Amino acid sequence: MSISFQQFDAYVDRHADEYVRRLQALCRIPSIAALGGAAMADAAAVVAELATTAGLDVELANAGGPPVALCQGGSGSRGLLIYNHYDVQPPDPLDEWRTPPFAAEIIDGVLYARGVADNKSNVVARLAALEAYRATVGELPLRVACVFEGEEEIGSLHLARFAAEHADLLRSMDGCVWEAGYKDERDRPVVILGLKGVLSLLLTVRVMNSDAHSGYGGLYPNAAWRLIEALSTLRSADGRVTIDGIWDHVRPPSAAEEAAMAAIPTDDEAVQRRKGFSAYLGGLTGVDALRRLMFEPTCTINGIWGGYTGQGSKTVIPAQASAKLDIRLTPDLTPTIAFDLLRAHLDRRGFTDIEVIEEEEGLMPARTDPTAPVALAAIAALADVHGIAPVVEPTSGGSGPMYQLCQAYGIPAVSIGVGWAQSNAHAPNESMRITDYIEGIKVIGRFIHRFASA
Repeated sequence: MSISFQQFDAYVDRHADEYVRRLQALCRIPSIAALGGAAMADAAAVVAELATTAGLDVELANAGGPPVALCQGGSGSRGLLIYNHYDVQPPDPLDEWRTPPFAAEIIDGVLYARGVADNKSNVVARLAALEAYRATVGELPLRVACVFEGEEEIGSLHLARFAAEHADLLRSMDGCVWEAGYKDERDRPVVILGLKGVLSLLLTVRVMNSDAHSGYGGLYPNAAWRLIEALSTLRSADGRVTIDGIWDHVRPPSAAEEAAMAAIPTDDEAVQRRKGFSAYLGGLTGVDALRRLMFEPTCTINGIWGGYTGQGSKTVIPAQASAKLDIRLTPDLTPTIAFDLLRAHLDRRGFTDIEVIEEEEGLMPARTDPTAPVALAAIAALADVHGIAPVVEPTSGGSGPMYQLCQAYGIPAVSIGVGWAQSNAHAPNESMRITDYIEGIKVIGRFIHRFASA
């Protein structure tokens, strides 16, 4: 059924200031998942209130961590799952922010706050869209189930339990709008059809019972060197993962995914200029760079430490050293397989003394068919609002619990949202443009209508 969205858009525009105030109120709650505390319950309560305002029935479920807000409404043969999270990353380093990270200040049409892009703007925008739809178009034409959790930034530790407890509901869903999306370097809207998996690890080695004088550096074992020598075998200088056997478990992109990737316009120099470096690893450009980003595993050192790192000099040989790694996973490369391959790789080279600990439960990779109704509805809704066809990315380089909430229950998922190329998620000066936020509300209204009638 075709309708005009003029009344819907006018309603959103009239209430834009109120929608911005709601977003600022949520962004001012320091719901840092890594710290926990009362702020988590406060943020969940605000989300529940916004969902109630949107006309949804709200349940604050206890799956073992911060509350999961399950918000349901609407009716119809088709079911839509909406997933978001209200938790945020720590704001450090604080001295690099142009405004206090939880002040939610607006400068020149840009709202700065930790968590505004990842993911609170999408939380509020989607609930605002449901409210505006009911106020102008009528009752929701499909069954909607919103899941708002508070642990995404620490691995969604209890989401699988929540999903298992609500398996019948999830199996009744026909598609999912995932947490976030963005506009690219040229301000084109982007649709993302999947996520990589991830395995987060702690590697530790102890070579002596205490630190020693560095004068013995040519004789005594050095934990930092030992760890660096092991790490250097995991990845080549051009960025390609070299863990033994890992490529045997990497599924190549399908013909449809290759075609979607080839159609993505790239601007490598713009990305590199914004981030302050001159070239991608291995000199990759264009489609080759996209293939690395979307369809190949990665191995990243997140941090490394040992010995003395304070001010001034202390000439010691470290007895112990540690490093945090993450391995991004592609379809057929599961967290268990990646862990076992890494352990065997190190042992085969004599690094049996290096302890490998899985810091949190790994996340599976997830993909959605580009021709799925949920994907086509998202593409059409973005094109309608923005007047141009969106860029369709077969998958993201990032990770999240998409598989455990969606694909494990047969739900295809699509990521769209209100971010922009300079959103700086997880970094200082995280931001969201007000115009993108209001446009995002209008996109969700159209998406709901199109998906219900697809």
